[in-house]
Amino acid sequence: MNWRGVIPAMTTAFKPDYSVDHAFIAKRARWLMDSGCTGVVALGSLGESATLRSDEKVAILKTLVAALDGRAPVVAGIASLSTAEAVVLAQAAAEVGCAGLMVLPPYVYSSDWREMKAHVQAVIRATKLSCMLYNNPVSYKTDFLPEQIKELAASNPNLHAVKESSADVRRVTALKAICGDRLALCVGVDDAIVEGVRAGAVCWIAGLVNAFPRESVALYDYSMRGEKKKADELYRWFLPLLRMDTVPKFVQLIKLVQQEVGMGHERVRGPRLIMAGAERKVALETLKVALAKRPKL
Repeated sequence: MNWRGVIPAMTTAFKPDYSVDHAFIAKRARWLMDSGCTGVVALGSLGESATLRSDEKVAILKTLVAALDGRAPVVAGIASLSTAEAVVLAQAAAEVGCAGLMVLPPYVYSSDWREMKAHVQAVIRATKLSCMLYNNPVSYKTDFLPEQIKELAASNPNLHAVKESSADVRRVTALKAICGDRLALCVGVDDAIVEGVRAGAVCWIAGLVNAFPRESVALYDYSMRGEKKKADELYRWFLPLLRMDTVPKFVQLIKLVQQEVGMGHERVRGPRLIMAGAERKVALETLKVALAKRPKL
């Protein structure tokens, strides 16, 4: 598993009856690779993992592994209220051919370091797959501090990366300072990618890439190459859209954008509902302005 480049956190496509649309998921995964992405993450928050049954999760992973057929790695998001269930899903991901795991703390229960360490460590040690720890204290109320992440890395040789979604770019700086090159540092919130790369991140687990992959890859590449002027110009255009990734209705917003650019449908599973009213109007106007000024790459 190479934790580098732009790796989309894929949305999960649903048919009109809200069953999983495997054909479209496969098609979109190949499209993302054609656009320069380096892998995919399935079953994350953006993938509406909490609304998927266990059998649906495994089926999605099988679809993606078959669709990419060794061309690029598939990473399975591992999130569960139960440690035992998380371990079972991790092992299933290994069995179907995934290359890596994105390891989340429990969705609801957030406790102290001793318990959270035991949970994620059980998942990391369940397989030999390369693992990325997902730190998102804003959403999951569990905050893995840099010193704790260093401790995890010291005792788990297959922990290779951290998806840092605290929205505090200083965390990237702190992790780089105490871990050096031991862990690949990944930006997990879209509107911090340029700052994150400048602080030492080498990977972007991205959201709006589901609708704008070429722009996402270009922004990452400019940032990694130190082409500051190009990166800043593209970032200014992209930021109003990228900020959609950082609000509670980010799933609905990103799926709406996908629909409007012809690469998906806005269908979401409950308890989510599609965007409506003033919120929808604002989102569509933001997209309209962005499309009118869309840069030529």
